Amino acid sequence: MNVLVTGSSGFLGGHLCAALEAGGARLERLNSRNCDLTRQGSLDARARERYDLIYHLAAWTQAGDFCLRHPGEQWIVNQQINTQVLAWWATRQPQAKLVFMGTSCAYAPGSDLREDQYMDGEPIDSLYTYAMTKRMLYQGARALHKQYGLRYLCAVPSTLYGPGYHTDGRQMHFIFDLIRKIIRGKEFGEEVVLWGDGHQKREIVLVDDFVRALVALTERVDNDLVNVGAGEEFSIRAFAGRICRLVGYAEDRIRYDTSRYVGATSKCLNVDRIRELLPGYTLTPLEEGLNRTIAWFYASKVYAQP
Repeated sequence: MNVLVTGSSGFLGGHLCAALEAGGARLERLNSRNCDLTRQGSLDARARERYDLIYHLAAWTQAGDFCLRHPGEQWIVNQQINTQVLAWWATRQPQAKLVFMGTSCAYAPGSDLREDQYMDGEPIDSLYTYAMTKRMLYQGARALHKQYGLRYLCAVPSTLYGPGYHTDGRQMHFIFDLIRKIIRGKEFGEEVVLWGDGHQKREIVLVDDFVRALVALTERVDNDLVNVGAGEEFSIRAFAGRICRLVGYAEDRIRYDTSRYVGATSKCLNVDRIRELLPGYTLTPLEEGLNRTIAWFYASKVYAQP
């Protein structure tokens, strides 16, 4: 199996590449250091190879309030990236199946976050640009399938967590930020301040669970969009409480800053479809996944970085 992966150096990319190699795939890893997907013709050098699969994970975004501060840039950069990949797939690699990531923030507030609602209504304002670039990517794949018969799969993940998170100075997704702040609170006596009132809810999936599901869906599902979530969500306060107990930090010492950005108040994917497609679909228990992630923070000393 000859496989190309964009965004290979990211959190998901690293775990996916390891799993694919373990399964015997021959990989071509692309990242921002060896292939600038915003530049016209950047994929031409790879046209001599014939790929069976293309996993498109590359995207220009970060957690926190990044999307609020860069809406125009996000539109241009992500549209450039996605258009380059779609055009190259259609003209140079039509035999390959394209597997790419959607986003849960593309669902309109108040929807059931069910796959047939992905293109309905308008996304939350603070994440609007990023969400719409992901909708455009999905529509691009659908259009190329309709005209040329190309095969694709769009996977929509919950927030992913687990060991090996990239720590290159970017803002962390909420679960990593919680773990980092609470460990620092214990180890360095720092005040733990969390954004919002703590009642906003989130859903998380261990990255290894997501990779297993993605590989299985890639083998079994063509020309569809599938949510890959936990099917349940917890408040930030509930997550913080669990982490405090695992780390050994007093939960009542946490302060909540209600003036800070919190994003969507609730975001839990409907997972009926994946349970139908993968009858054995199960996830690692939350406490076990958190323990593994906390252990990685301690072993890697990531929490010690300012």
